[in-house]
Amino acid sequence: MKSARAKTPRKPTVKKGSQTNLKDPVGVYCRVRPLGFPDQECCIEVINNTTVQLHTPEGYRLNRNGDYKETQYSFKQVFGTHTTQKELFDVVANPLVNDLIHGKNGLLFTYGVTGSGKTHTMTGSPGEGGLLPRCLDMIFNSIGSFQAKRYVFKSNDRNSMDIQCEVDALLERQKREAMPNPKTSSSKRQVDPEFADMITVQEFCKAEEVDEDSVYGVFVSYIEIYNNYIYDLLEEVPFDPIKPKWNSCSTPVRNTDFVPPQSKLLREDKNHNMYVAGCTEVEVKSTEEAFEVFWRGQKKRRIANTHLNRESSRSHSVFNIKLVQAPLDADGDNVLQEKEQITISQLSLVDLAGSERTNRTRAEGNRLREAGNINQSLMTLRTCMDVLRENQMYGTNKMVPYRDSKLTHLFKNYFDGEGKVRMIVCVNPKAEDYEENLQVMRFAEVTQEVEVARPVDKAICGLTPGRRYRNQPRGPVGNEPLVTDVVLQSFPPLPSCEILDINDEQTLPRLIEALEKRHHLRQMMIDEFNKQSNAFKALLQEFDNAVLSKENHMQGKLNEKEKMISGQKLEIERLEKKNKTLEYKIEILEKTTTIYEEDKRNLQQELETQNQKLQRQFSDKRRLEARLQGMVTETKMKWEKECERRVAAKQLEMQNKLWVKDEKLKQLKAIVTEPKTEKPERPSRERDREKVTQRSVSPSPVPLLFQPDQNAPPIRLRHRRSRSAGDRWVDHKPASNMQTETVMQPHVPHAITVSVANEKALAKCEKYMLTHQELASDGEIETKLIKGDIYKTRGGGQSVQFTDIETLKQESPNGSRKRRSSTVAPAQPDGAESEWTDVETRCSVAVEMRAGSQLGPGYQHHAQPKRKKP
Repeated sequence: MKSARAKTPRKPTVKKGSQTNLKDPVGVYCRVRPLGFPDQECCIEVINNTTVQLHTPEGYRLNRNGDYKETQYSFKQVFGTHTTQKELFDVVANPLVNDLIHGKNGLLFTYGVTGSGKTHTMTGSPGEGGLLPRCLDMIFNSIGSFQAKRYVFKSNDRNSMDIQCEVDALLERQKREAMPNPKTSSSKRQVDPEFADMITVQEFCKAEEVDEDSVYGVFVSYIEIYNNYIYDLLEEVPFDPIKPKWNSCSTPVRNTDFVPPQSKLLREDKNHNMYVAGCTEVEVKSTEEAFEVFWRGQKKRRIANTHLNRESSRSHSVFNIKLVQAPLDADGDNVLQEKEQITISQLSLVDLAGSERTNRTRAEGNRLREAGNINQSLMTLRTCMDVLRENQMYGTNKMVPYRDSKLTHLFKNYFDGEGKVRMIVCVNPKAEDYEENLQVMRFAEVTQEVEVARPVDKAICGLTPGRRYRNQPRGPVGNEPLVTDVVLQSFPPLPSCEILDINDEQTLPRLIEALEKRHHLRQMMIDEFNKQSNAFKALLQEFDNAVLSKENHMQGKLNEKEKMISGQKLEIERLEKKNKTLEYKIEILEKTTTIYEEDKRNLQQELETQNQKLQRQFSDKRRLEARLQGMVTETKMKWEKECERRVAAKQLEMQNKLWVKDEKLKQLKAIVTEPKTEKPERPSRERDREKVTQRSVSPSPVPLLFQPDQNAPPIRLRHRRSRSAGDRWVDHKPASNMQTETVMQPHVPHAITVSVANEKALAKCEKYMLTHQELASDGEIETKLIKGDIYKTRGGGQSVQFTDIETLKQESPNGSRKRRSSTVAPAQPDGAESEWTDVETRCSVAVEMRAGSQLGPGYQHHAQPKRKKP
């Protein structure tokens, strides 16, 4: 017989206004873990059964002004530190298991920081089982007597189930039992003492209204999401890859037979449901067998020791319980071989890894990489919740980023309306976890505002109820006699009908008499039956009339309610239209505000750009003005010097010519008046060096600064007047300078003389002069006067820009110039220029001075132009 296959049920397409329009918010519950030490500081207080309050511990200040801030958060229900696992199960998980048995999906996951008690809530501890073993116990308590035989349902790789008849299932069981190492059935296997206390539930819990005309099968699978990869924890491998074997040298043993676990892929079936391809699904028949499968996978789950938790989960674990339900046929003996009538429901129990901060857990290496992937997947879950809430509250249609993480991609069908979603927020009230708990509370607050479509009820197969016990000769109890037996026993017994003699005349009359009595009794019973049936008909008629009147009354009330509901619907539609209109206006205002803000930002940026441009232009203008001013000053000084030089040269030339003429006139006069005198001879250089002769009355070509005669009166030292006499100067003379004995000394009136330049002196003056001394190549001291202008800076200080350098150099007349050795030359008869016009002749009777200079004997002036900026 060919096997029939069933698909996972999808929501049928329904009209608007049906049950699918109803939505339920995600149920978020809070469980507070007890403190590890009684005197430990606590940051969470349970206000009532729906509210908790976060207290800012000492050392934490949220506001800038230093005030403490206390925040309250509301949940569907809050479970305090003394809550038992049974109380938590009855409120949170019991409705999900009840929906699972009635063909509806469910998702339950625990969320919180590391070490907040998530794994304890889901798995439990010895003597106090968690939600998972209690869910298994309730399932098998409800369907225990209605389970199908093993291998009647068979899973495939397309997220659906195949159905086999009793014969094929029997052959499959025999084939499995004939394998070399058959697994012992749960009825013959003893419970592992390691988890025996966890699955021992004292309280009996059972679902209500279980369909007795169906058969059930339970399949479990266990996966983990580690570093955003999916691994099957029930997959058989050569040995445990998490705990490899070690040799005597404390190094891993290389095993060529070892095949590392392969990550699984997420796929979408034909009904657009997500599932893990190639995942192992094990059929279980009892709580012990199901929890043993879970425990076998739990040992393979990745855990590690961190600074905050000794056994910290390093992956997200998902334990799936798949319940397959198929109705019995019309006879109530076998499973109905119609794949359309098969229902598959699933309950996913998710233990999320805790979010953590690496600076607190001190994670390194692989632990650091694991923590990053855990936090990334939890952040993706938060982002999906934010987008879902925004789409539902504001009517937007943003794409939810389910595919950014395997965790959210796997459970996207639940948030699209494939079942109920419940979340248990586990918190540790110790003060060290305050900041992490604050983030968890904010995420829970957002999650409560997300609404999930309510799943539809399964379709009714249409077969007659009570098929399971119909063909049994007696009722379910089997002790009460049938009505026909009671009626037959009330008739008189028939006499013997055997006739042995032909002359026997007693047997037939006795038989006739007995039959007449029976006929009479039958007629009496018929009359009584008719009388009772008429009375029963009257009662039925009366009951029908009462029911009809009640139906009319209920119909009237129902019509009134329907009118009220229709009025409320119209009001709701009107409010929805008004709400949409207001939302549209708000959206337009938001867009207008966004446009205005964008224009404002652009104008501000343009204004800043223009201001910067103006500042640059102003700065360039000031620099250009300073440069032009320097160039004008430099050009002016240059031409002033050039004019002074030319005037001095012209004056010297005219004086020399006048002197020459005077000498010629004297010579001519001497020739005329004294014809017999000899021509005066020019004194030799040796005599000139010993004694300087007195000049005649004729003026010298340059001003005479001193005379060699010792009886001449002393001459006042000449001070050079600065060209910028109107400005105040800072005369900077370092203490290391030596006082020279030269006749000409630089002098600046109204100057502030300092040995070290300071800001106070610079602020009061406009010019600056530095007196610098150094040793020249000829061994003489060379004094340089470095001059500059003082400018004020933007920062309020002063800067000096050097513009000129004057060099004051003292030279010896004997060794610094080369003079020609010449003898006394005879006078020229024609009165031409003689040796008196020679420089050497003039130097013997006057002080040497360069032509065009006004600085005095032996002084030079060099003007250095201001350096231009490129």
